[in-house]
Amino acid sequence: MYINDPEIVAELRALYPQYESALMANDAETLTRMFWASPRAVRFGVTENLYGIEEIAAFRKGRPPADLARTILRLDIVTFGRDYGSITLEFERTTNGRTVSGRQSQVWVRLPEGWRIVAAHVSLLR
Repeated sequence: MYINDPEIVAELRALYPQYESALMANDAETLTRMFWASPRAVRFGVTENLYGIEEIAAFRKGRPPADLARTILRLDIVTFGRDYGSITLEFERTTNGRTVSGRQSQVWVRLPEGWRIVAAHVSLLR
């Protein structure tokens, strides 16, 4: 198995900004589409555990658009073969005048419909 094939890393590096842009715009449709459309998709957030695409979509549709801007401090991509990769990042966000640090991890799999997030986790450090 080839780890970090430059071509595959480049695919995910090009795809991730679309996710980040949709996140900043609170574009629920795009964010939901980037997840695996399966009851097995998982997203663990700061205050929620979401199991399946329906729960993920409902969360996205109901999320308020306030305080979404963030600064990415570090982003790492690791790929395994041609169809599996992870993206991890550290970020800072200012909410109610307070800066918080957080981290995010995503597991991406190339499916017949393209790259999709099959599992994600977001947490705050302080």
